[in-house]
Amino acid sequence: MRDLNPVTEQQSPKKMKIEIATAEMMERLGGRCARDARPGLRLFLQGELGAGKTTFVRGFLHGLGYQGKVKSPSYTLVEPYELARFPVYHFDLYRLSEPLELEALGARDYFDEKSVCLIEWPEKASAYLGEPDLMIKIAYLAERRELRIRSYSNLGDRLMAALG
Repeated sequence: MRDLNPVTEQQSPKKMKIEIATAEMMERLGGRCARDARPGLRLFLQGELGAGKTTFVRGFLHGLGYQGKVKSPSYTLVEPYELARFPVYHFDLYRLSEPLELEALGARDYFDEKSVCLIEWPEKASAYLGEPDLMIKIAYLAERRELRIRSYSNLGDRLMAALG
């Protein structure tokens, strides 16, 4: 299992920028990312309320074949999805008061090499979560969204290539 503590030696991140015009495009982008996802992935999503983080996650889950409704786990902090390829855990840390709440939830058990963790609002628990494979920061640009994407691992590089 990868350590959940911050990484001290970091690979220099690779970066890219994408503009998205619609929610449908955001979902498609999430679906493209899912095709190359592998167990052990940690994908962080940052952005203001309503920026499209959960929309991206919905596309990611649908890209893996999930047919049900995807909701933001704002109050439960984590929503598990047992899928054919691997389990996916969707975290929304917006309402997190302190990172130790994750420990009380048993979150350490979710971060293993057999599952994928998609984390909204990771900055609320950055010291606990460690470094992501892929970080996506979503910002408003008038009627569009700008995604600033950074890869921090070989797996992140693979996903970034799928998005480009």
